[in-house]
Amino acid sequence: MDELILELKQKIVEALNLEDVKPEDIDENAALFGDGLGLDSIDALELIVLLDKTYGIRLADPKEGREIFRSIRTMAEYITKHRTK
Repeated sequence: MDELILELKQKIVEALNLEDVKPEDIDENAALFGDGLGLDSIDALELIVLLDKTYGIRLADPKEGREIFRSIRTMAEYITKHRTK
């Protein structure tokens, strides 16, 4: 799980072009949206694409994303249970 968390941090920094953020600076339990990492709805779409392309996970319901994208850790847990790649 720790490997997946690190991989997710790196992929999020790359996919979202977070120039001032290093993967190791991201707390895996911190919120991704709002006060945490400060992502927005456009970033959420990028995360949905990342899940699909990298892990073969398609979100049928966008509301599902709200729970999955709560933090890096919740993303990693979801990927572990649902990945197809």
